[in-house]
Amino acid sequence: MSNLEREPQEIRCGADAGADREVLTGREVPLGGPRAMTVSRTLPGAHRRMIGAWCFVDAYGPELARMRVPPHPHTGLQTVSWLVEGEVLHLDSLGSRQEVRPGQLNLMTAGRGISHSEESPQTVLHGVQLWVALPEEHRHVAPGFEHHPSLPGSGGPGFDATVIMGSLGGVRSPATAYSPLVAAEIAVDGQGEVPLDPGFEHGLMPLGGAVEQVDQGTLVYLPPGRSRLRLSGRGRVLLIGGEPFGEEIVMWWNFVGRSHEEIAAFRKEWMEGTGFGSVEGFDGAPLPAPVLPAIRLKPRGRVR
Repeated sequence: MSNLEREPQEIRCGADAGADREVLTGREVPLGGPRAMTVSRTLPGAHRRMIGAWCFVDAYGPELARMRVPPHPHTGLQTVSWLVEGEVLHLDSLGSRQEVRPGQLNLMTAGRGISHSEESPQTVLHGVQLWVALPEEHRHVAPGFEHHPSLPGSGGPGFDATVIMGSLGGVRSPATAYSPLVAAEIAVDGQGEVPLDPGFEHGLMPLGGAVEQVDQGTLVYLPPGRSRLRLSGRGRVLLIGGEPFGEEIVMWWNFVGRSHEEIAAFRKEWMEGTGFGSVEGFDGAPLPAPVLPAIRLKPRGRVR
C-alpha cells in the first residue's frame, strides 16, 4: 500500500523516548480515486512516529470496497500486508504475483528499491498495512518478496496468537526480519496474559470484537518494561513491538532515507523511470511522485 497523499508531510523519526502510555487516534486518509478506500492512519501520529522499527500503520474496513493502488516505489523499508477479511493481489517489479488472504502474510522488502501495486475485486475488505524501517546496515539489501500461507501459533489461557513476524512466547515466525521486533494477531476469549519482551516497546490495535484495553480506531502505545500484557474480552487485536529504533530517519511519501538529498534522488529516479524496475500486469499508469516540500527534509527523533 502506498502513501497517496498529494502533499505528504516530512515524517520525522528517530531515537527519543516518550510517555508512560499513549493512545494514538487514527486520521482518515483516502487511497485515491473517485470511490477511494479510506484508511485510518495511526502511525506516524502527531506525536509518536515509531514503535520499535514499525513506522507506518494503516487500518481499513470492514467495508465493501475495491482496492486499487497503482505501481509506486519504496526504499529502505519492509511492507507487511495482513488481512482479516477479503483478498488483495500483489504485483511487483521482481515479477511476483501473489494474492493474500486472511491468515496469510505478504512481506515485501524494498531495500535499495522496488515498485509494486495492490488491487482487489469489489468485496468486503478488512486489514492492516504496516511498514518496518530497515536499520542502516540492511537498508540497501536486494529487494525481495515472501508469501507465507501459514504461520505458527502461540497461546495460553484465554488467548491464541498467530505470530506474524519476530517471536512471541518462544514461537518464531519464518518471515525475514532485520531488527528485533514482533507482530502477532491475538484472539482473546475471556482473560489472558500475553508474554512480552520487556526490552520492547509495543503497540496494540483492535481488529474486531471487544477487548477492554483498546478502542476502535486507536493504537495504544506501551513503553518498554512490561513482561506481561493482560487482555480481557472477546475479540482480536494486533500486537506490534520492537526494540526502540536507535537511528534517525527521514520518511517522505513512500521512501525511507537518511537525508534530504537521498529522498530527492529517490524521487528523481522514480520520475525518470530508473532504479525501481517496472510492474507487469497492472492495467494503468504508475503513481507520479508528489512535489518535494519547499523546506529541507531533516532526520529527526522518534517523537515530536
